[in-house]
Amino acid sequence: MSHTISVRVEPDLAAWLEKAAAESGLSRGQIVRDHLRKAKDSSKGEKPFMSLAGTINGPKDLSQRKGFSRK
Repeated sequence: MSHTISVRVEPDLAAWLEKAAAESGLSRGQIVRDHLRKAKDSSKGEKPFMSLAGTINGPKDLSQRKGFSRK
């Protein structure tokens, strides 16, 4: 079953949407649906910065040691 929503947007966003629709040949609704799907897929609790966890070399207690710095 399909659901309809109405959204009011600022003039600059409306102009961008109109231009994107004209350039891509997609409807404004299709562009909005695509962006909503992308936002939904990227919000599954993943934290992209966590891919860096454990990649830093240094003392394990660095965040707990006061005054630790190399000059």
